[in-house]
Amino acid sequence: MTDTKTISKRDFLRKSILTGAGAVGATTLAAPYVRAQAPIKWRLQTYAGPALADHVIKPAIDAFNKAANGEMVIELYTADQLVPQGELFRAVQAGTIDAAQSDDDSMASPVDVAVFGAYFPFASRYSLDVPVLWNWYGLKEIWEEAYGEVPGVTWLSAGAWDPCNFATTKPIRSLEDLKGLRVYTFPTGGQFISRLGVVPVTLPWEDIEVALQTGEIDGIAWCGATETYSVGWANVTKYYLTNNISGAWSGSFFANSEKWNAVPEHLKEIFKLAMDSSHYYRQHWYWWGEAHYRTTGGKLELTTIPEDEWKKVEDMALEFWGEIAAKSERNAKVVDILKNYQETMRKAGAPYRYG
Repeated sequence: MTDTKTISKRDFLRKSILTGAGAVGATTLAAPYVRAQAPIKWRLQTYAGPALADHVIKPAIDAFNKAANGEMVIELYTADQLVPQGELFRAVQAGTIDAAQSDDDSMASPVDVAVFGAYFPFASRYSLDVPVLWNWYGLKEIWEEAYGEVPGVTWLSAGAWDPCNFATTKPIRSLEDLKGLRVYTFPTGGQFISRLGVVPVTLPWEDIEVALQTGEIDGIAWCGATETYSVGWANVTKYYLTNNISGAWSGSFFANSEKWNAVPEHLKEIFKLAMDSSHYYRQHWYWWGEAHYRTTGGKLELTTIPEDEWKKVEDMALEFWGEIAAKSERNAKVVDILKNYQETMRKAGAPYRYG
């Protein structure tokens, strides 16, 4: 006859407690290993200087870091802080930095569509045009295709910034007044305005204010009124031309592909939400600021080139579009989209387009 051991209620409870304690102990011992794998740390550099970065990206990165709850931390660096702006793409590609916020144009992206980054002349009239073009007219897919051909960098998301106006130390009231002006601007924008007699100048972002004070340059065609006042350039310029060569700057977020692929899916989604938050913040901040500073800024005298004279510049832009379209089939596709979009806006009338 086999002996059986009767387990009392007290023995059962005692064993259950010990087993539970062992499980807790195992969990506790494993915890330091899990924590050792985190947080994921990224370094992200923006094209913007410190005062501007406080608006165009810092709120979104702060929100991401909070939402990531210690699993991932993004360190934010401002213009030229880690690498020069013109080397930003290569730095992301090499993994020197993990991500960037910039336009394709000034960061020297080696893709044909980079020419449409920043201020492609007269591509937009309002900041809302940019997200509409990317999300509803097919530019998102074109950008994904273009950057898919370049190893090491993943294009993530595009959004709008401010318009491109001239802020200068000399008044501009006609096209003739533009001739000979030395102006800090973006590469493609510079190519275009050079046809108006402007001399484009490239300098490190932090040197612009001093260059304006010393007369090394006569002005900027880099931003609208919001940035001109926010970063201090309104203190060293005198005039603001209300005619602009583009209604909105277009820029994007980029990441090193290997680093992006290593991010867990739930953190990728949080980062996508953070990018959308950044895009939305800029929409209302710039829209507020452009009107606010023009009307209450008090530092810059507003000047305007007559509409019939400015129409010549718009016509020149269409010629420029044709030259860019001839450079690649993909560029031609983008130009066709821009033309279709403009025609749709004109047909729609107010409030999309007036006149």
